[in-house]
Amino acid sequence: MLYAINATDVAGSLAQRLAARPAHLERLHALQAEGRLVLAGPYPAIDSIDPGSAGFSGSLIVAEFASLDAAREWAEADPYKAAGVYESVVVKPFKQVFPSA
Repeated sequence: MLYAINATDVAGSLAQRLAARPAHLERLHALQAEGRLVLAGPYPAIDSIDPGSAGFSGSLIVAEFASLDAAREWAEADPYKAAGVYESVVVKPFKQVFPSA
């Protein structure tokens, strides 16, 4: 089943985000290689594709996991969480309607 991982960043955590980004992306590449990643990306803190020093306000990941517990465990192990980037993380089951899977 698909799960949405919606994370909110700690204000002013851009430096920590940038430092942890390679390890964060490595995990996403692994999900993609396994055919489990639907989409992933950050929320720019301002209305711009490149927010510069304004940074990001959080992230969204939609991926397939065996269970809600498995999705939560994966989210808890995110390098952004360990680096203090994420203030909170909410994991919910997700039903994709469009585009048709």
